[in-house]
Amino acid sequence: MPRDTVLLTNGRLPKAMDVARALHRAGCRVGIADPFRMHLTKVSNCVDFGVRVPAPRASKSAYLDALRAAVARERAALVMPVSEETAHVSALHGALGEDTRVFTMPQAEVLAVHDKLSFVDVARAAGVNVPRAALLGSGEAREIAAAGEYVIKPRLSCAGRGVGLFPRGAPLPEPDPAAPAIVQARVRGEECSTFAVAHEGRVIGNVVYRGVLRSGTVAVCFEQVRDLPAVDEWVGRFVAARNWSGFIAFDFIVDAAGQPWGIECNPRANSGIHFVEEDSLAQAILQPASTGRLRFRPPGWRQQFYSCLTEAQSRMWRRGFGAYYRVLREAKDVTWDLRDPLPFWLMTFTAANLLWASARSGRPIGEIATDDISWYEDGPSL
Repeated sequence: MPRDTVLLTNGRLPKAMDVARALHRAGCRVGIADPFRMHLTKVSNCVDFGVRVPAPRASKSAYLDALRAAVARERAALVMPVSEETAHVSALHGALGEDTRVFTMPQAEVLAVHDKLSFVDVARAAGVNVPRAALLGSGEAREIAAAGEYVIKPRLSCAGRGVGLFPRGAPLPEPDPAAPAIVQARVRGEECSTFAVAHEGRVIGNVVYRGVLRSGTVAVCFEQVRDLPAVDEWVGRFVAARNWSGFIAFDFIVDAAGQPWGIECNPRANSGIHFVEEDSLAQAILQPASTGRLRFRPPGWRQQFYSCLTEAQSRMWRRGFGAYYRVLREAKDVTWDLRDPLPFWLMTFTAANLLWASARSGRPIGEIATDDISWYEDGPSL
């Protein structure tokens, strides 16, 4: 009996490794379409074939044409976006024929929540709490800045890039038409993030987690938080209001009263996927209509070992080294798998292009890894 073919549109990140392994071990034929010639999943024994495609930042149309060609050639039954490329891949939703499903929402829905300004309107319409926000340069933005502490962030960005925190009354910078930004009222409290799998407005499962250690603005060690039902409720209400299907993730601030405030949405997978049991993840992707609740891995820290090692080395003989050393000693790596060991052992080799670019620019590797696949411009990709 032939195996269903699944085409993942990202192979360079650890979360792609989770998805590839889950689907391969569920009986699928797994392929990777990525602009990089070498990447993490390329050396995995859970990947059956690879396709090199143009980078969507260079040409949206060429990227989508290459994906269409790969789907037709390999007869893919499922196209599986994983990370920031989701905003581009969503343009293929409903456009590949009845035999091919795209595991995300239509592009208009994805962009509406990826955009940090329109997300505020979408969330308010769903009846969930979000901080007040307005476009930098507007009168409302000036009101927000005068009323209390505030945050400035790019309207279209990822990985925490360009975020600034300011005290009440601090003067606002002049807006840059080439890089629109928003001013958002700052909420004080505990930060957490979520990762959910949903189908037609039903949350199959939602992971709530927090970063333990960071590399720049990107968390590289995480722990699951299991006692925030108000966050689960917030996610459930949003998903139901938007009739969402696919992956969806949020960043939150939970205030002193226990009230969650959604500060941004990521319509894709994030590091919370590492807490989901492999077979449960596969079933949620392959049979979302009939799948029950997601099952989670046993409690404990999960780390990106090499990123944590790099951060620990940079802090040698400095304050903070002990926290990183403890993580290296106690946390489980998100990539290591005895049945598929090469992605872990060869990670330095497969990520050499990212490491080199990070060293040259002085930017964290987590930012570098999404430069060519992120959506930064307004307008359709077709």
